Amino acid sequence: MKIDKPGKPLPVGSAGESRGRVPAKGQSTPPPSAQPASSTSVSLGSTAAQLSGMESSMLNTTVVDAGKVAEIKQAISDGHFKVNSGVVADQLIKTVRDLIARGK
Repeated sequence: MKIDKPGKPLPVGSAGESRGRVPAKGQSTPPPSAQPASSTSVSLGSTAAQLSGMESSMLNTTVVDAGKVAEIKQAISDGHFKVNSGVVADQLIKTVRDLIARGK
């Protein structure tokens, strides 16, 4: 499928916003001192605050146990690492059950 041209261009800012725009041909912008002072306030709500808190707590959490990884690497190198297929299957089933329960 070929797309020639988009419909309308997307707006750059809100209707009352004039700072940072290039004036149209033949128009001039007033000096910054003549423009009305405005302030913008943004509130992201409690969910954003919760996510920010979770992110902060996760930064200090190690995801990988480096000691365990080194131990497993050594066991594989030595040929002593054994996979317990029963445990792997049980954990896989548990994970699938948890995912199905969350989806309901």
